[in-house]
Amino acid sequence: MIYFDNSATTKPYKDVLDAFVTVSQAYFANPSSIHSKGGESERLLQQARKTVSQLLHVKPQEIIFTSGGTEGNNTAIKGVAMQYATRGKHLITSAVEHASSFETFHALETLGFDVTYLPVDEEGRISVDELKAAIREDTILVSLISVNNETGTIGPIEEVGKLLQEYKKIYFHVDHVQGIGKVPLSFTKAGVDLCTISGHKVHGLKGTGILYKRESVLLSPLLTGGEQEGSVRAGTENVAGIVSLAKALRMTFEYMDAGVRNMEKITSYMRDELEKLPSVVINTPKTQCAPHILNFSVEDVKPEVLIHALDQKEIYVSTRSACASKQTGASRVLLAMGMKEKRASSAIRLSLSYENTMEEAEIVLRELKKAVTELQEIMR
Repeated sequence: MIYFDNSATTKPYKDVLDAFVTVSQAYFANPSSIHSKGGESERLLQQARKTVSQLLHVKPQEIIFTSGGTEGNNTAIKGVAMQYATRGKHLITSAVEHASSFETFHALETLGFDVTYLPVDEEGRISVDELKAAIREDTILVSLISVNNETGTIGPIEEVGKLLQEYKKIYFHVDHVQGIGKVPLSFTKAGVDLCTISGHKVHGLKGTGILYKRESVLLSPLLTGGEQEGSVRAGTENVAGIVSLAKALRMTFEYMDAGVRNMEKITSYMRDELEKLPSVVINTPKTQCAPHILNFSVEDVKPEVLIHALDQKEIYVSTRSACASKQTGASRVLLAMGMKEKRASSAIRLSLSYENTMEEAEIVLRELKKAVTELQEIMR
């Protein structure tokens, strides 16, 4: 089995699974309970919060544990919008955001908010100058993805953060789900006020996540009914999931330097080989791109047919974001980058983890070339 769909989800580390089981069995009490067993769970929860805050170089009270990227993005975007609506109702984002952000902005438009969707160039990046021109007196939030989940394009996050230092009433949210563990981001240096991270993208468990919230930022909560997570997210904490998430993040950071170098070698090799095929065009930019994502289109071959052909060889890849992988038609992200309908409708995404090997890449390429040739002959 060769798994090249790590942007959709990663396989949990064994130590992460072990931590989840151990905590589930031994520390099952509600951390809000005032008895000693509840106190044990509470101490474990706070230790995990401290571990995560140290890894991210922020304060423990700035860490909110969530169920993942979708909740984190919704909490940040809707939370700022609702909290500061009396200050202004103008929000800025881009045309290539993940669906969990993109659709959230659409939902806010129905509630009377005005959203500017910045266009991107052929490599999928916004213009900082265009962002500056879009800022208005009533702008309260800029929300951008740091690493595009389909193409791997790295956005100008630090440049945007530097610009927004001039606008003290505007908050800056970053969707760093695809960037964590692959593309370093200093929240302080980039002037980030809110940042979303998902556990299952870093070999943690599904249903776990982190929202970094700068201490001075106030959020209107999505979930009410309790004082958990600084009164931002009501509900009994998933202590086992949170501890396993802290473990996954720590292990990811430990392996990151060597892991990123490994992924860079593999994606560079695969890009070079794919570019030799006349029917293949690469959609991921050559520079300023994440080390783990390679997106390309294959002429005259339906991506879902190619995926199923590789699946029969126990090779697993995808078309786009897992949230949209079952949709047919052109990729919204690729269309926004100026690609024609045909190219944007035939994209394949390869996405790696630290554990993938060059030998696996060679097998994938061999089977990919074979499948493309066979499918193109059938289509003629």
